[in-house]
Parts: sequence; structure tokens; C-alpha cells
Amino acid sequence: MKKYAIDYSHSTIGFSVRHMMISQIHGTFESYHAEFTVSDIEQMQDAKISFLIIVASVSTKNFDRDVHLVSPDFFDADVYPKIHFESTYIEKLENNIFAIHGDLTIKNITKPVIFTTMYVGRGMNPWSQEVYGFQARSKIDRRDFNLVYNTLLETGGVLISDEIEIVVDLEINPV
Repeated sequence: MKKYAIDYSHSTIGFSVRHMMISQIHGTFESYHAEFTVSDIEQMQDAKISFLIIVASVSTKNFDRDVHLVSPDFFDADVYPKIHFESTYIEKLENNIFAIHGDLTIKNITKPVIFTTMYVGRGMNPWSQEVYGFQARSKIDRRDFNLVYNTLLETGGVLISDEIEIVVDLEINPV
């Protein structure tokens, strides 16, 4: 099994949520750590993948919203400072497409999730280091993780949708 490291300057852990039922708000987590071990990075099926995300690093490019997200109304970062993902198994769906099954823990609530993951390819960076690209997507219902804050709109509907899309773009390299 080989170990791989994230190139943080070329990777993103992001999310989006519908706001007022009409627009998408996008955010990222700027501080995280991941561990990858796998015998064949292009085949992925025996991979062990683990992510640890620092909740207080959330950024939506709006200071007031970010402060609200780390408050007890949402993530309650003082009590639950980390989000964790641990892969449980990986299945190949088709050429370069995998389903990464795993357990996602937010606010000490663990639920199974599946990330549909595309192996984008490999290349050599300017320092002659081999790099590999992946994009993973999943959708979760935030209520499953006790992220329940919301407001009803006078025009009908809610301020924040319950469905959250998670998008992870990674560039990794062998250690």
C-alpha cells in the first residue's frame, strides 16, 4: 500500500446550499487533513481514505454568515470542532468512476454517505512530481446531522434548503 498526500494549494473541500429557494451559496473549508493509502491509485478499490475537517475554517466569503455557521445555530464549533469522514469500501461503477462509501460524522452524529468520485487523471507538476486528480460529489440532508436552523419566508418556502451538495476536488501525490 502506498501513501498519498494532498496538494492543498490545488485542492478544495466545498459545499453549496440553496438560499431563499432561488440562489446557491457556496462555501469551503480551508483547514483539513486527509490520509490516503492504496495499492493502485487509478483503481482505488482497496483505498483507505480519511478526512478531518476543522469546522471553524468554514468560509462563504461573508464574515457574518461564517460566524453564524460556527455558532450553536449550525455547527456549534466550540463543542464540535471537527467533521470526520472515513471510507468503508469502494466500488468501481465504470471506467474512472467510483462510489466511495463511508461514514460522515458532523456534531458527533455519524451517517453513511456515498461520494460519486471521478478519477480525472495524472500528470507531472513543474517539480517533476507525479500528481493525480479526483473529483468527488455527494448530497446530504443537513437535518440528519442536527443542522436544523431555518426561517420560513413570507413568500413561502424556507431561507435555507435542507439538501447540501458536497464537492471535493483533490490533487494528490505519492509520499
